[in-house]
Amino acid sequence: MVKDYYQLTKPGIIYGNLVTAAAGFLLATKGHIHFWPLLSVLVGMSLVIGSACVINNYIDRGIDAKMARTKQRALVSGRIPAFTAISYGAVLGLVGFGVLALYTNWLTVGLGLLAYLVYIVLYGIGKRVSVHGTIVGSIAGALPPVAGYTAVVNHLDTGALLLFLILVFWQMPHFYAIAMYRYDDYKAAGLPVLPVKRGMKTTKIHILTYIAAFTITGVLFTVYGYTRIVFLVTVALLGLSWFYKGAKGFGVQDAKKWARGMFFYSLIVTLSLSIMLAVGALLP
Repeated sequence: MVKDYYQLTKPGIIYGNLVTAAAGFLLATKGHIHFWPLLSVLVGMSLVIGSACVINNYIDRGIDAKMARTKQRALVSGRIPAFTAISYGAVLGLVGFGVLALYTNWLTVGLGLLAYLVYIVLYGIGKRVSVHGTIVGSIAGALPPVAGYTAVVNHLDTGALLLFLILVFWQMPHFYAIAMYRYDDYKAAGLPVLPVKRGMKTTKIHILTYIAAFTITGVLFTVYGYTRIVFLVTVALLGLSWFYKGAKGFGVQDAKKWARGMFFYSLIVTLSLSIMLAVGALLP
């Protein structure tokens, strides 16, 4: 039962967002760790993200019942009652926003609330009706690093904008790769993801376009003085290698297998990016 409640928060999403949030925080502090402020941000955000995921699980239980990978989730199977899940999500959210309000600033709280509403409401609707729902979802996923950044500086600037853009541009190839190798699940659920509605080739073109945008945005961190040359070279190499792997997708016969490889490589990219953002100001 404890495991069911843990899984209801989608821990993989929480951990991924905390990595990028910590990167945003450390970019703002120029790599210097302020332990308690950082801990407060991470604890508050993990609870807020967990709350959003619990509510999302409740909203999506009908869709989850149609997909092989999700039909055994606790809300679908009835192991956790719907009212209990909603109450659990509400408590997580209240405590999480309380932590952010007490130990960060109102701008960071506002960004957290914006991400929460975009994920639950706009993405919840968008992914059911449009191929562009993925873009809406990427907005919610790009706000945690910005919140980590504003928890330090308490204002929006070019650094915050670049963080937002690079995470949007990273998420799109990441999400499209998932949609490609989980094609059958999304089709069975009736979700209008890009591979289902417009085909694999079109999706591959979109993947390359967003990888190019990701690479250009990464370079701009150094152009605008937030990081140094080692960061620029590293992110450029990451982007180019990712683009190369993406371009090879046009010659493969098994698009789903290729997409799965692209998915895992995107995880390497975001982890490497987060590390470089965290220490980029300290490197030569």
